[in-house]
Amino acid sequence: MDLTTLLGLTLAFGMMAASVLLSGGRFSSFWNVPSAMVVLGGTAGAVLVSFPFAAVRRLPRVVRSGLRASATDLPELVGQIVRLAEIARRDGLLALDSRLDEIENPFVRLGVQLAVDGTRPEIVEDVLRAENESMSLRHKEGRAMIEQMGRFAPAFGMIGTLLGLIVMLGNMADPSTIGSGMAVALVTTLYGAILAHGCLLPLAERLSYLSKQELAAREIVLRGILAMQAGENPGVIEQKLHSFLRPEARISVREPRS
Repeated sequence: MDLTTLLGLTLAFGMMAASVLLSGGRFSSFWNVPSAMVVLGGTAGAVLVSFPFAAVRRLPRVVRSGLRASATDLPELVGQIVRLAEIARRDGLLALDSRLDEIENPFVRLGVQLAVDGTRPEIVEDVLRAENESMSLRHKEGRAMIEQMGRFAPAFGMIGTLLGLIVMLGNMADPSTIGSGMAVALVTTLYGAILAHGCLLPLAERLSYLSKQELAAREIVLRGILAMQAGENPGVIEQKLHSFLRPEARISVREPRS
């Protein structure tokens, strides 16, 4: 799990747990199986209605990628492109063919492979932009499922509360049970709110941020490959790609001239 995600979850749930303990409450008061069934089962069922099974089946992978993935290191990516441009400028594009196995980023490797194969620049751009659009659509689909779950969870929490109140009001023969019945009913609303605002919606925002960073990284690669293929000076390429970085991250990686 990414460090910031772990810290965020620890802070959010740790503060909630601390508030319960400092208020003299007991965690056992917040555990209710029927309430969990209403919120979790209702949210899952609503998502199955909203999206086809093929999309829902990919949901665990979306959650794992959101929790584990970290943002692309854009300065390092710019440095990699500039170093490849220097080799191409010095030894020719074909010299990059022997470096393909060393390139870990599959998008960079695809762009370099297309350039080495002599593909026309407009075709290279079409292929890479098609890859970007395909990735963006996949990311939007995964994020949409998480966002919808974040919207459904509070609604089913409220539904569970209403069900609990109806059951409680239908059994008024023993007034001593009203307090405990009301507590159980409210727990369901709490479950929905925590699931939505403590887990699902923050995860959707994280997925959105990671997707934007990945698209920025791919735009850097695309422009770098096209400039490299056009035979532009590595220094010019570096200046172009630095426009995607924050000012403090714009560190030159070019080899000093002898």
